[in-house]
Amino acid sequence: MNRMIISALLAGGLAGGAFAAEKEIVFIAGDRSHGSGEHEFRAGCLLLQKALNEESGLDLHATVVGSDWPAKQRGVLEKADAILIYCDASSGIAGEWEFIDGLAKQGKGLMFMHYAVHPSKENADAWQRHWVGATMEDDFSVNPHWVAELKVKPDHPIARGLSESFEGFDEFYYNMRFQEDRGAVLDLVTAVPTRERIRHYINMWNWRGAEGMGKEQTLMWGVQRDDGGRGVGFVGGHYHKNWAIDDFRTLVLNAIVWTAGMEVPEGGVKSSPVTEDELNENLDIYPGQENPRLTLPDVDAVRKEAPAPIPAEREKKPG
Repeated sequence: MNRMIISALLAGGLAGGAFAAEKEIVFIAGDRSHGSGEHEFRAGCLLLQKALNEESGLDLHATVVGSDWPAKQRGVLEKADAILIYCDASSGIAGEWEFIDGLAKQGKGLMFMHYAVHPSKENADAWQRHWVGATMEDDFSVNPHWVAELKVKPDHPIARGLSESFEGFDEFYYNMRFQEDRGAVLDLVTAVPTRERIRHYINMWNWRGAEGMGKEQTLMWGVQRDDGGRGVGFVGGHYHKNWAIDDFRTLVLNAIVWTAGMEVPEGGVKSSPVTEDELNENLDIYPGQENPRLTLPDVDAVRKEAPAPIPAEREKKPG
């Protein structure tokens, strides 16, 4: 092979052209927990996997594993460029904090979604907040279900192909505990909670939630770590039907690609619209319960519902 051909191969392969090796993305999907249509970790991961593998046109490959991965598929994570964890609390970590930390130190991207942003305070302090920049914390963060107008950081690659703002109804946590170097954490998506937008106050509601009304809150954040890897946290993902909101789905796909160290396409990561039939594929089965058929999301209808009553007894600041 002459020098001209070698130069061409290097220019194409090493510079990110046609010969570049594909990126490997691994989803860790948690077990069933809440009931049909909520916390559909496996079904959500499979929808995103399909979009990445079959529709994005990008040079990547996505794999979905379960929370039993340590016994069966440890090697799959070792080959990953980015790992997305979508589960209840830290069940997706499966106790393997040191192993995941070792992967992070190799520069692998880590993304945590919805309840997975809520480890114990001990594990947040020791591990997770260092990986992604912020975590949810008991007696500090809150978890209302509300209609948020999501605004994406306009000069960041994850904003590509997205509307300037869009609405979604979800259990959008807010008031995260950020790492000590707060300035190193990017506020990728923000929204402003108001009384009129909240439909349910859940178990973690406290005076800090009330104090945060009318103030900009961070719903997705990101970091570029010193080890070369990237970290992202996103609080949405409670309701499975939100994957049928094009901007919601594209936002997460863009964030996954960015976490993997790839260039987000100018028009955003491509994916096909999610149909009602597709929403109802791969849902968790609960013995003795009938799975109600999920419909496409109707944010306008939720917005017209009456705001939730204020739980005044949980809004008093201690002392």
